[in-house]
Amino acid sequence: MYFSPLEQFTIISLIPFHLGNFYFSFTNSALFFLLSTGAFLFLCSLVFVKGGTLVPTPWQSVVEMIYEFVVSLVSEQIGKKGVKYFPFVFTLFTFLLLSNLIGMIPYSFTTTSHFVITFTLSFCVFIAMTLIGFQTHGLHFFSFLLPPGAPLALAPGLVVIELVSYCFRGISLGVRLFANMMAGHTLVKILSGFAWSMLSLSGVLKAAAAIPFLVVFALMFLEVGVACLQAYVFTILTCIYLNDAIHLH
Repeated sequence: MYFSPLEQFTIISLIPFHLGNFYFSFTNSALFFLLSTGAFLFLCSLVFVKGGTLVPTPWQSVVEMIYEFVVSLVSEQIGKKGVKYFPFVFTLFTFLLLSNLIGMIPYSFTTTSHFVITFTLSFCVFIAMTLIGFQTHGLHFFSFLLPPGAPLALAPGLVVIELVSYCFRGISLGVRLFANMMAGHTLVKILSGFAWSMLSLSGVLKAAAAIPFLVVFALMFLEVGVACLQAYVFTILTCIYLNDAIHLH
């Protein structure tokens, strides 16, 4: 039983392990990391081990739908040059989607509700996009700091603004995902606790407990939608940043 809406985000050590002053314990966060990764690998194995069929099975339809969705996302946002980055985008989307959805299961753990996790993901994406930009354009990549046609008198201010804006990409991706997942789970927990407290009362208040329960039920469907939407937003922004790095838009 959780006594605070924020206790559901507590990191719990499952297998303690210390090496000197370093702490490498296997936690609930690491466990659900593995579950998120293993869940989709298991789903894919149901399709590819036996081979696809002309009339797709339900599992095959799910995998094909996700695959086609990411393919269209990459082709629309990046173009032909983004084909070689498809495995990365596909892995990122499926991991975020399953991490968010698994977190909706009662008494599970949402890895994407911790800023250290989402920031690490967004920072890695930011570093990767920067390296791809330099690999593709060399030092000419710095030209994105000065919009074409801008007056030279405004160049110092524009360069600083564009540089700060570019650097904040590595933060905004993680903050957006973390804030939405944590806020949604906290709200569901608060309303659930309120409805449970009303059930312990008597008379009219006990009957009125059905109202917050209905709200929680509706909110759960909304949170599932948010979980899918946030995985999509993180992925499409990654594709947009990748497109900027390749084409200098």
